[in-house]
Parts: sequence; structure tokens; C-alpha cells
Amino acid sequence: MRVSLTRTVRFHASHRFWKPEWTPLQNRARFGSVAEDHSHHYACAVTVTGPVPPETSGVMDLDELDRLLHEEVVARFEGKTLQLELPEFLEGRELPTCEAIARLVFTRLSARIRRPTQLESVRVAEDDTLSATARAE
Repeated sequence: MRVSLTRTVRFHASHRFWKPEWTPLQNRARFGSVAEDHSHHYACAVTVTGPVPPETSGVMDLDELDRLLHEEVVARFEGKTLQLELPEFLEGRELPTCEAIARLVFTRLSARIRRPTQLESVRVAEDDTLSATARAE
């Protein structure tokens, strides 16, 4: 039997949606208020799945999961202006949307979680009304 385990971490970061090749008028027309710098208190829920060995009764060592989440999520995003401080979101590259953040976290974590445990999904929420989920294919 495989079981899933979800851990949620939180971070505060700011961003804006802005295409440098567009004029300010075009950016504001397309992105509205999010063309201006604004911040969110994000929640990032990470779900891993795998067998539950009888000797540990857990899908994954929680200390290891917490360390990975601190390194790949909290330390990486906390207090940052995403389009200025993260290489993946520098202006002119990908916009720092919930979808893009979830995909980035998924890619980075999936490379670090050891089998037989697998990363099932990463859900990033900007607030109670907006979130995106990246899932294993």
C-alpha cells in the first residue's frame, strides 16, 4: 500500500507581472494591478507518497522533508522580490505566477527526494482564493 503525506510551509514574498519589452501602458492593460509590486503570504503544500515501512511507520523521515522544504522553499523565497532576486523569474524571463512557482518547487524537490518515496504534488497558494498545483505525470 502506498500512503501520501503532506507538509505545508509558509513564506512571504513580493512580485509583479511585467514584460520589459512592453510599454508601461501595455503592461498595465494586460496585468492590471498585479503589474505593480505587491506581496503575498504564500502557503506551499508538498505531498509525498510511498510505502510505509513497518520499522518507521512513515512515508518519509519528517526531519529530512522539513530540511528539504526549508532549503528549497522557505530559504529560497522568504523575503524576496521574485522577479529581482530569483534567476528563474528575472524580468524578461518567466513571470512569477503561482503556476510557475509550483512548477519550479516541484522540479527542484523531485530531484532531491529519494526512492521509494516520490513527490506527488506541490500546491502554492497566494491566498485563500488562488492556488496552483504541480503534479507528477
